[in-house]
Amino acid sequence: MKILIGAAWLDGVIQSEERRYLHEMSVAHHLEGDAEIKSLLSEIKPVKPIECYQWIEEYLDGHHSVEDYRSLLEAISGLVYSDGNIDIREAQLLTHLQGLDPTQESPKTLADKLLKAIQKLYKQGMKSPN
Repeated sequence: MKILIGAAWLDGVIQSEERRYLHEMSVAHHLEGDAEIKSLLSEIKPVKPIECYQWIEEYLDGHHSVEDYRSLLEAISGLVYSDGNIDIREAQLLTHLQGLDPTQESPKTLADKLLKAIQKLYKQGMKSPN
């Protein structure tokens, strides 16, 4: 959950859709009463990108399973896509996560397909004139 909150801060602001997603995730995982999570969700102190990346490294270095990795990737992808606007820092995080895939297999999972779709949307957005 800390990683998701950190990912929401990557673009400097937690969007209302991201806030809603984070709330739903905290309730789904029964973390809404956790003091550390409550503090992070209060948005009083922003999470720095370096903290988010450190939390990811600590989490994945803790000998988590392939399924844990995929769940994390799926949750972050859901968060990033929740506001319909993919910031370059969010896209970079997804690319970084994809590079940490413990299986390094070809895209077959739902999370991998979702990531590819997000990357495609981002690339199209970068090509479109504003």
